[in-house]
Amino acid sequence: MSQRIKITIVFLILLLISTNLSAQTSDLLRIEYLHLPNNSTQNSVNRFRGLFQLPLKLKNNGYLVVGGDYRYIALKFDDVPFNTTDLNSIQTIEGSIGYLHKMKDNDWYYGFKVGMRLASNFNSKLVSDDYLYLVSTYAIRDRTKEGTADKPNRLVLGLDYSTTPGRNYPLPILNYYREFHPNWTYTLGVPKTNVRYKFDDSNHVQAFVTLDNFFANLQEAKLLNGKRAENISQTIILGGLGYEHYFTEHLLYYGYAAYSISNDYRLRNNKRDDIYTIDDKNTLYFRTGLKIKY
Repeated sequence: MSQRIKITIVFLILLLISTNLSAQTSDLLRIEYLHLPNNSTQNSVNRFRGLFQLPLKLKNNGYLVVGGDYRYIALKFDDVPFNTTDLNSIQTIEGSIGYLHKMKDNDWYYGFKVGMRLASNFNSKLVSDDYLYLVSTYAIRDRTKEGTADKPNRLVLGLDYSTTPGRNYPLPILNYYREFHPNWTYTLGVPKTNVRYKFDDSNHVQAFVTLDNFFANLQEAKLLNGKRAENISQTIILGGLGYEHYFTEHLLYYGYAAYSISNDYRLRNNKRDDIYTIDDKNTLYFRTGLKIKY
């Protein structure tokens, strides 16, 4: 059995026992596929993702949320000045554990998360740079239950920090959701801002602007013009349209089509200095999947 297959099997096992908490998603289970074709350069990206979350109610208005997030990203390169035999794919697995506490007599929740992420091309045994550590803290004001507000809404505030090379500062968490008409809602925040229209209980459409990205360590650095490229990353900002079909109140299919506003696909060193631009051309973006949500 090859080293890559062994790693994949271990990751799938770890996925079943790892933990994850996200302040901005209500998904219990998600399975999805993403395709970035970029026909102008042939530098395509395909991602397969599986995510789950399990909230466990504790005493004293507390919740423990456990879960896992696994991503397999297949990469295709066109006319690049470095060897790509060890970059056919990258993989990430994130595990974390979080605690959420509901305040008595009001609609505020407070929580924190700690965790670990493995992100690498996994061409050999794990090395220290494959490990990233995560911590976040946040507050949620939830007024979406019937009778809690004239216009149901939810506000999420917080800070998120990881040991991603070159990012020695926390990032803000900001997300605001509001129902402003029986059939209309909007969300403002990062990574997604949208306006959604509900035709009926089963069919919803939306217009959105969102951010998507990945980061992974290169276990063997690549030398380009005398500089060492130690990781690969892509950050892409998109605008597009989406469709959701609810089979039940909690089970739905979704499909999104978008076009990039900004595409930053690069090799960098661990100080976040740019070493080589793989792609900065605009591209189409397709994402589809199934999810179960709260």
